[in-house]
Amino acid sequence: MRKQRITVELIERIKEDLFDLVRQLKTGLSDCQYIDLRVEVGEGQAAVAQDGMMKASMRDYGLSYGARVIAGKRMFAPGYFGQTLGAVDVNNIPRIIREGILKAHQRAVVSAGLKSDRKTSWGSLGESLWSTTLAKIKVCQDVIPAVYKVNPLDVSLEEIVKLTKGISRAVSSSDPRVKLNEVIAETFLARELFLSSEGANIDRAYALTQGLCLVVAQDDRGASQTHYDYLGHQRGFEILTDGISEEFIQSKSFMDFSLDLALESVLLSAAKPCPTLDKEVIVVTDPHYNTLLVHEIIGHPSELDRGLKMETAYAGRTWFLRNLKENMLGRQVASPLVSAYSDPLLPGYGHYKYDHEGTPAKKVMHIDKGMFVGFMNSRQTAAILGVEPNAHYKAADASLVPLIRMSSTVFAKGDRNPQAIIKEIERGYYLVGQRVPSISESRENFRITARKVFEIRNGELGEMFRDGGIMANSKDYLMSVDAVGNDFRLYPIFNCGKGQPMQVKRLGNGGPTLRSRARLVGGSR
Repeated sequence: MRKQRITVELIERIKEDLFDLVRQLKTGLSDCQYIDLRVEVGEGQAAVAQDGMMKASMRDYGLSYGARVIAGKRMFAPGYFGQTLGAVDVNNIPRIIREGILKAHQRAVVSAGLKSDRKTSWGSLGESLWSTTLAKIKVCQDVIPAVYKVNPLDVSLEEIVKLTKGISRAVSSSDPRVKLNEVIAETFLARELFLSSEGANIDRAYALTQGLCLVVAQDDRGASQTHYDYLGHQRGFEILTDGISEEFIQSKSFMDFSLDLALESVLLSAAKPCPTLDKEVIVVTDPHYNTLLVHEIIGHPSELDRGLKMETAYAGRTWFLRNLKENMLGRQVASPLVSAYSDPLLPGYGHYKYDHEGTPAKKVMHIDKGMFVGFMNSRQTAAILGVEPNAHYKAADASLVPLIRMSSTVFAKGDRNPQAIIKEIERGYYLVGQRVPSISESRENFRITARKVFEIRNGELGEMFRDGGIMANSKDYLMSVDAVGNDFRLYPIFNCGKGQPMQVKRLGNGGPTLRSRARLVGGSR
C-alpha cells in the first residue's frame, strides 16, 4: 500500500472516527470509568549555521498519540499507552489507536487490582493509596485556529537557510573579538486533538517560530564570555524577519537581536568580574532576570505534583507544601507588594485555551499580596485537595504522560517607575538579564547569575561587571521586596525540563523590575 504524506490536515480526516471510537470503547470495556485520547501532528523546518557556514537544515514531521483509561472494580487506577507513528501507519490509525486504548485499559485494570490488594495488605501504609478520581470540569467542543501572518509551511527551506547563514555571517564579522557563534532558526505548524468519553472534542492548531543565537567572545587579555539568548512566539515566520511588537512581548528582528547579543558579549569580555560580598546588599533585578527567578522559586514549587511528592525522585519538592498539614497555604511568603500567578491566556509560548485533559484555561494566583494561595493542578490532583481544576496538565508530546507544567508564570505588575526605583538607592547593584540557575531541592534557596551586573552609586548606574549573580533564601528574598516596577514583560522559555523520561517544554515567564536584598556573588576571575 502506498504511504501517505503526513500533514496537519490528517486531524481533519480522523477526528470524527476517533471521537466515536472513544465513546464506544468507554461503553464496551469492562469496569471502564473514563477514556481520553490525545493525537498530535506537526510539520516544520529548521536550519543551523556556525560562523557563517551552514551546519544543518531539515524539514520534518511528527505524528503521535497517547491514551489514558481509568478503570477498576473496588478501586480505580489509570493506565496509559502512547506511540510515535510514521507515514506507513496513516491508513491504519483508527485500528492502531484502538489497540493502544485496549492496552491502556489492561494496564489500568491490573494497576487497580494491585492497588486494591495493597491497600488492605499494607496496613497503615495502605492509607496512602487513593482511588483515582477526576474533579469535574466543563466539557467542551471547540476548534482553535493557528495565528500567523506567514504560514511556517509556506516558507521554503532555502529561505530559512539564507536567513540563518546571513545572521551568523553578520555576527562573525561584527567584531574580531567574536570567536564563535551559532545561529538556529525553526518554524513549524502543529495540530492537537483531544477527545474524551465525557464528550470533549477539542481541535487546536498553532504555529511556533523561534530563533536562538550563541556567541563566544574573547578580549585581548584572554577573558572570554559565552552567552546565548532566544526569541520566540506562537506565531509565523514573520517574527524572525520583522520582530515582535506587542503589549507584553517585545523583540527586534532576529538579525538585530543577534547583533545586539554579539556586542554585549564583546563588552562583557572586557569587563571586570563581579565581586563577591559577605553581607546582603540592595539589589534591583530587571524583567528578564526575574523571568528565570519566578520560574525557579515560584513556578516549579507551585506545581501540585511536586507538593504531593509525585515528582520527588527527579525534580524535588516544594517549600510551599511540606505535607497536607504543614504548608504555606494561606500564609505570608512574600512582601505585600508581591503577587504572582500562572495564566495560559497570556500570549507567547505559554498560551493555550485548554490543557491536555480538556480543562478550560484560567488564571491561577500563587501569591496574592504576599500570601500563598494556590497551586497549578490537574483534575486528579485537584480532586485530592478538593479544589477546582485550573488547566495545567500538559505533555511535551502526545505519546507521553502529561505532567503539571507552567503555562505563563509571572510576577504581577507594580506601579513604580523602574528608573525611580534605582534613583532612590545610595549604594547597591542592578542585575540585567538571566543566565544560569542553581536551586535547592525544595526551591527554598537559590543562586541565579545575571548576564551583566551594574554597580549603583547615588542613584546612578556605574561600572558594569561580568559573571555575577545573587544568592538568597527564597522566602527571605520575597519578603524583602520593597518596590515593584510597572514595566511588565513576558519572555519565552524554550527548554524547561521535567519528568522521567524527560519532557522538555516551551512556556512563558516574566514580570516587572523588583527591588530586594541579597548577597552578591561573583564568578571566575
